Amino acid sequence: MDLVPALEEPLKKVLGPATAKVMAEHLGLHTVGDLLHHYPRRYEERGQLTHLADLPMDEHVTVVAQVADARLLTFASAKAPRGKGQRLEVTITDGSGQLKLVFFGNGVHKPHKDLLPGTRALFSGKVSVFNRRLQLAHPAYEPLRGEDADEAVDSWAGALIPLYPATAKLESWKIAKAVQTVLPSVQEAVDPLPEPLQEGRGLVSLPEALLKIHRPHTKADIEDARARLKWDEAFVLQVALARRRHADSQLPAVARKPQQDGLLTAFDAKLPFTLTEGQQKVSKEIFDDLATEHPMHRLLQGEVGSGKTMVALRAMLAVVDAGGQAAMLAPTEVLAQQHHRSITEMMGELAEGGMLGGAEDSTKVVLLTGSMGAAGRRQALLDLVTGEAGLVIGTHALIEDKVQFHDLGLVVVDEQHRFGVEQRDALRGKGKQPPHLLVMTATPIPRTVAMTVFGDLDTSVLDQLPAGRSPIASHVVPAADKPHFLSRAWERVREEVSNGHQAYVVCPRIGDEDDDPKKSKKKPSPEDEAEKRPPLAVLEVADQLARGPLQGLKVEVLHGRMPPDDKDAVMRRFAAGETHVLVATTVIEVGVNVPNATAMVIMDADRFGVSQLHQLRGRVGRGSAAGLCLLVTEMPEASPARQRLTSVASTLDGFELSRIDLEQRREGDVLGQAQSGARTSLRMLTVIDDEDIIAEAREEATAVVSADPDLTHLPGLRTALQALLDDEREQYLDKG
Repeated sequence: MDLVPALEEPLKKVLGPATAKVMAEHLGLHTVGDLLHHYPRRYEERGQLTHLADLPMDEHVTVVAQVADARLLTFASAKAPRGKGQRLEVTITDGSGQLKLVFFGNGVHKPHKDLLPGTRALFSGKVSVFNRRLQLAHPAYEPLRGEDADEAVDSWAGALIPLYPATAKLESWKIAKAVQTVLPSVQEAVDPLPEPLQEGRGLVSLPEALLKIHRPHTKADIEDARARLKWDEAFVLQVALARRRHADSQLPAVARKPQQDGLLTAFDAKLPFTLTEGQQKVSKEIFDDLATEHPMHRLLQGEVGSGKTMVALRAMLAVVDAGGQAAMLAPTEVLAQQHHRSITEMMGELAEGGMLGGAEDSTKVVLLTGSMGAAGRRQALLDLVTGEAGLVIGTHALIEDKVQFHDLGLVVVDEQHRFGVEQRDALRGKGKQPPHLLVMTATPIPRTVAMTVFGDLDTSVLDQLPAGRSPIASHVVPAADKPHFLSRAWERVREEVSNGHQAYVVCPRIGDEDDDPKKSKKKPSPEDEAEKRPPLAVLEVADQLARGPLQGLKVEVLHGRMPPDDKDAVMRRFAAGETHVLVATTVIEVGVNVPNATAMVIMDADRFGVSQLHQLRGRVGRGSAAGLCLLVTEMPEASPARQRLTSVASTLDGFELSRIDLEQRREGDVLGQAQSGARTSLRMLTVIDDEDIIAEAREEATAVVSADPDLTHLPGLRTALQALLDDEREQYLDKG
């Protein structure tokens, strides 16, 4: 993070090309600084043995244990038919449990000499099962021989043995030896924290923190180091975001104030319902931002079905009222078409600008997607450049060079996490001055993630459902344990249809060419591997349902590889009530609004994430009739996947589920692939546990940047910031 010349030294110069190559390929470590910031995962006390009972299957582990027994066995095999084959079986113990190690063939001789009963050592290998017992086959090992001059023991001076995140190619103790080599360089680490902040919070210096994290003598050393290194990560990240906010506040923008008795007033008068208090409050925050002469940068997050699209539409109409244009960027064609259809329906004659029957204060609403015909596309482009169209809804096709606006005043980005930085910036660059920006996400975000991933945006939250929305009952259907439950699920779908309603069935896969593993880019999940069966597929399930439990009902399919016109036709028939059951992939995850759809069955539900399940469930219960969501799984009751489903079934609170999701997943997954950089910027900090540190760091960073935006008087902080903001980090932070 705080790289200075000594810490910028390439590892190949310090450790040699072979070790450096493995570190770069398997751990992403390239410099001395990278290695010093590769912190131990945990520590073993030299006088204690580890617990062997809780070893995770199929994972690479490092354990400290003592040899209880070692036996060299001979056996006959194809390679050694006369009984000359050899197998060494070593039993190690931690005092409460045992683990078997096995070595075969020529690999038995050295461990047979080294691993005598009573020997203590570090063992590293992949946990597997043989004859229903856990074992490590051919593990790497490093004896721990007390007071002698053994090189491994020398490299771990002190009472605690650091165990590093490691791989099969690079064991923990090899990383520890490499760290020992570069450890003297910590004295040249430049401290990024301002002295008053460091002293005021009683934090140790950065060199001291790095020494204590890698070579602690006591548990108090580890706590001191962690407290300091967490602050570094939180503070430097928040300074980067604060500088971004400060720079944005200096940009010019056109103030967009809606005219009285204009388009927005006419639209509000047409609404058949009253806006919720939450919608009114958030709308005021947005309108206040739009009225200023620097660009709005606001994140609008809220529960599934909380009315975010309505709030965004009113903001877009306000900008059109003020003489500008507004663009909504949607991640998929299905969602863009859905938004276009629902917005034109809500606006009625107000969306018929320039047409016979159009209202006096009307405007034109155009759709622009990559698969449109040439004539329709040409007309849409013309309507945008002339200003005839006040509103445009589109996919990434909106950001192509040919697309020009008359006066772009507002960009609304739906489902923010699905777009890259370049896409958002390309659209914002189409305004004469920077347009206002409203980012929407239907995935509730814990406060700490909002402060880190979206820390350069002001945040508005909609947590109140509009009147008339019905509760959704959710249940787990254990298809393997109780197959009759699945039969009952299809009966419930038939009952909903007989009552005049409709249903979704969601599957994780499409099911034609993606059956071929050579053509599939998706890695199988642990559940796939465990079950040795592919995920259920839309095409197969739809066919089975139409010929079996849902025979006689109108069943259609929807997935991402269908031609756009076909997708739109399927959605139109479903929205019109012509289709009883829609079997789909997650293309219906967000934005799809069919109030008459009351039931959803999610097949192989364990293969979806918590937030995704919550999003999918939000497609039902959107009308006056109660919603039903059935989560079908074949995973056993005690499995983590099953427990995840139970969590989803137990609450409709998206913010609570997002917290559960965060606790169950790695930080990097939560922050998302598009927001890469989690590896470097969040090694010690955890956004679920360190909310107080992140909040305090945000306050401190805002104060520092307000006083010294260019960090002229803080060279150490400037250095740390440069290291954070490499190319990946720019993308991680640059939210448009």
